[in-house]
Amino acid sequence: MDALVVVFLSCIALGAFIGFMAGLLGIGGGIIAVPVLLYLLPSVGVTEAHLTHVAIATSLAAIILTSISSARAHHRRGNIPWHLFKVMLPGLALGAVSAGFIAQQIASQQLKQAFAVFVILMAIQMVFPFKPAKQDKPMPAPIVMFTVAAAIAIIAALMGIGGGILLVPFLTWCGLQMRQCIGFSAATGFLVALFGSVSYVIAGWQITDLPAGTLGYVYLPALIGIVSTSMLVAPIGAKAASHLPTAHLKKVFAVLLIVTGLKLVFS
Repeated sequence: MDALVVVFLSCIALGAFIGFMAGLLGIGGGIIAVPVLLYLLPSVGVTEAHLTHVAIATSLAAIILTSISSARAHHRRGNIPWHLFKVMLPGLALGAVSAGFIAQQIASQQLKQAFAVFVILMAIQMVFPFKPAKQDKPMPAPIVMFTVAAAIAIIAALMGIGGGILLVPFLTWCGLQMRQCIGFSAATGFLVALFGSVSYVIAGWQITDLPAGTLGYVYLPALIGIVSTSMLVAPIGAKAASHLPTAHLKKVFAVLLIVTGLKLVFS
């Protein structure tokens, strides 16, 4: 079977798994997609020099559509504190737009190892989650919110994620209600993914040794495969969450992430 077909079909299955896990455990797709794409993409001609960049850019682009659905659902429930966008949107946009150009200056192997360390740290955070602070405390100064937003957006876009796993603990520490933290994270995940994807497209536009089907660093067949199923399967995962021991499953998944991260570090 042609390698392109294998990758496309694999990404359809990957998208279904991402959607299910997102609905079941609330886990963002990037932390799942990137390791799988690192394994799949060499078969279609993505060289080692650009492998991590393409995997992360493609993962980030996939978040654009999936985050729209989540953000709309939270908006309908009144869970998005839109007033925070005034102070955080400039930082989020600046950080996400910068990420693709920063990534271009980092060697693929180094970027992969940075992602691996990030995966391990996030897995630990899943097992030992951040404890909420006292609610209704004063929010930090606007310059602090701007700086943190930019830093989170840079890290998120560099790692191919929406940033919720970083933003939610910060907003929780600020005293925001958890439902608002998650709702705001869903809305900003779309912005980080959009601005970040654009930066990866521009940063990779002049790269000549990428395979056919790439738009900058974004590999379109993999992107189409992932998004074609992830949004459809997410409600199934959400329904299953009421019947399965999600707390135990999250710990098992965290262990698998740690193993994956360690393998990437030493590969």
